[in-house]
Amino acid sequence: MSEAKHLLIVFHSQGGGTETMAEAARRGASQEEGVEVRMLRALEAGLDDLLWAGAVIFGTPENFGYMSGALKDFFDRTFYPAQGKVNQLPYAVFIKAGNDGGGALMNIERIAKGYPLRKVAEPIVAKGAVTDEVLAQCEELGQTLAAGLALGIF
Repeated sequence: MSEAKHLLIVFHSQGGGTETMAEAARRGASQEEGVEVRMLRALEAGLDDLLWAGAVIFGTPENFGYMSGALKDFFDRTFYPAQGKVNQLPYAVFIKAGNDGGGALMNIERIAKGYPLRKVAEPIVAKGAVTDEVLAQCEELGQTLAAGLALGIF
């Protein structure tokens, strides 16, 4: 039997919407056999979690046109120690936006390039309420990344 693949979901949530999106992504990822899923709040996740991962999904609310401070803190704590250790690690993003999510997404993608991480799915941006459609998209995102890991696509 082959070794389990690892999918990390790092998120921050204050009002619950982003956490609901993270739970949907985990639900989707958990459908894939042979993939272990670790879902952590951004302030609890660290370098060891990032190094454990075969792929990562980042989730954040949009705060003042930016990612949450907690997700930025995760990047601050792991960026330099991860240099040379996570080259081209596959990643995806979901955002709970009060606006358009563009500022948060742009800055996450800029930071991700510096690790460097490799974007493997289009971002999910929930503008306003987290609808059943958004949750279905998050579930599909989780399942897609888990399937990609299981099949060795990334």
